[in-house]
Amino acid sequence: MQETHAFMWGWPLAGIIIFLFFTGIRIVRPTHRGLVERFGKYSHFANPGFHWIIPVVDHMYQVNVTEQLVNANPQEIITNDNLNAMVDAQIYYKVKGDEESVKNSQYNVNNVNYQIVNLSRSTLRNIIGTLSLKSANSERGKINDELHKILIQETTHWGIDIVRAELKEIDPPKDVQDTMNKIVKAENEKIAAIDFATAAETTADGIKRAEIKKAEGVRQARILHAEGEAEAIRLVNEAADKYFVGNSQMLKKLETVQSALQNNAKIIVPANQQLVNVIGDLAGLTPQRSPERTGVTEK
Repeated sequence: MQETHAFMWGWPLAGIIIFLFFTGIRIVRPTHRGLVERFGKYSHFANPGFHWIIPVVDHMYQVNVTEQLVNANPQEIITNDNLNAMVDAQIYYKVKGDEESVKNSQYNVNNVNYQIVNLSRSTLRNIIGTLSLKSANSERGKINDELHKILIQETTHWGIDIVRAELKEIDPPKDVQDTMNKIVKAENEKIAAIDFATAAETTADGIKRAEIKKAEGVRQARILHAEGEAEAIRLVNEAADKYFVGNSQMLKKLETVQSALQNNAKIIVPANQQLVNVIGDLAGLTPQRSPERTGVTEK
């Protein structure tokens, strides 16, 4: 009877032990680290793998150590040139995987995400407030570097690593944006007009050089033609000096004969021996004598 009584009590006790065992099982993934607290006081660190804690007595908090993104909600910032710009940024961070860093991320800061967002927003106001809107748009890399540097300095004891900080957008007011678009369009049209004028100037310069070359060719042809005519005149003058020195009347008759020969005319010339010789030399012709002197009647 006593054995039966003990057996009946043994089953509930075994069940309670099995229940407590499975209740205390904790599995830590490679992406997390665990902090075990006992009665509200830090007890030990839990690396990835299997762990068992005492139910009710112990409690494990798992912390994500992978890279995370927080969005610094859009805010309106007044730039140095008194323009309101809507600014948004993104912060990438992760909790360091060692025990001390994980403890700091839980015990030195209340809420990492919330405080990074607010710290980023205030830092952006300080940075962009010293810049003009144009500078803020053109120096995004500089702003990112400055924001990243300040966040690292301010979160030294949070147990986290600020991977990078990036401006998501800097939007000026709509009227300012419209004005900026018009300026950009005008600048592009100015560049296009300059390019067109340069092309037209190049074309005109090419045409000018071609006309100069053409004029030089015409000039050279005329010079050669004039030189040819001058040479012909020189040869005629040399012949006149040789055969007709002091006899201008005979030269005139010879010119008349030459003109008649060019027109295929039949003529009768006086039988002057010197004239005959000249005609024979120049034209290769034998003049006919006058019928009155030769006694020959032309039929």
